[in-house]
Amino acid sequence: MKIAILGAGALGCAIGAALTEGGNEVWLLNRSLVHVEAMRRNGLQVDHANGSRRVKVRAATQATEAGVVDLVVVLVKSFHTDAAMRGALELIGPETLVLSLQNGLGHEDVLAGIVGRERVLAGKTYVGGVMRNPGHIESGVTGKATYIGELDGRITSRATALAETFNAAGLATTVSDNIVGTMWDKLLVNVATGALTGITGLTYGQLYDEALLKTTALAAVAEAMAVAHAAGVKLSTTDPERPWTLAGEGLSPAFKTSMLQSLEKGSITEIDFINGAVVRWGQRHGVPTPVNATLVACIKGIERAMTDRQHKETTT
Repeated sequence: MKIAILGAGALGCAIGAALTEGGNEVWLLNRSLVHVEAMRRNGLQVDHANGSRRVKVRAATQATEAGVVDLVVVLVKSFHTDAAMRGALELIGPETLVLSLQNGLGHEDVLAGIVGRERVLAGKTYVGGVMRNPGHIESGVTGKATYIGELDGRITSRATALAETFNAAGLATTVSDNIVGTMWDKLLVNVATGALTGITGLTYGQLYDEALLKTTALAAVAEAMAVAHAAGVKLSTTDPERPWTLAGEGLSPAFKTSMLQSLEKGSITEIDFINGAVVRWGQRHGVPTPVNATLVACIKGIERAMTDRQHKETTT
């Protein structure tokens, strides 16, 4: 297949490298010229559990360089989804499919408003990636599941063909007949830890040491579960402890959530698509979400202080 990764950061590069080595024509699209030029010059360096390798990849800053593709995998930060897709319409031809593998909820609606709902598939991936340097990532693909599916739950030939392409490239991919439930399952994991670590600045190891924080995390997850239930979403568990445990499974105590990493880099977070999604769905279905609303407010306050500080530094 001809595939474009829209937002080829660490995760996009990890998936893109695997798909490239699987024999597909993959375009890694990223706004960072430094990152793109490093990949063009030296290939993509991929560190993994068994060592390191260089993968010859196609990389570009502009969608026009790639042209029309069979599949667009969207992996930009949540708040960039609208602008990124509108800026990459050269990728879209009559048969092009658009698959979001982003964290959180709500991206499919944004994408559907731009390219049409009939093209959009949803997905969730547990594949990991860490950016080491421009053109250099650490990749966690082995044993990490990816789920994709049609928004209406049908098992279609196009979803099955995508899964086959991913599986042939070593990305363990399943077509789900309940992708919305799968997305909520992953959302619960993010709800359990992201905002709390962003607010406190704690690593996973520190977070799991604090009983008070666990109580708050479980309350946030329980609210999200109540919202999902009211919305008719089928979850894989009814126990708030499960997502809390799952969030830190297999991670080193020093690992930081993506929300904390964003704040430490001076970037705004994806809170609106994680705890913020729980609050929005709660309002829609008449379920109170005071814990999640408080977590959103705290993160928004931290972002405000951060942007004010940055503004002050650039004007003095």
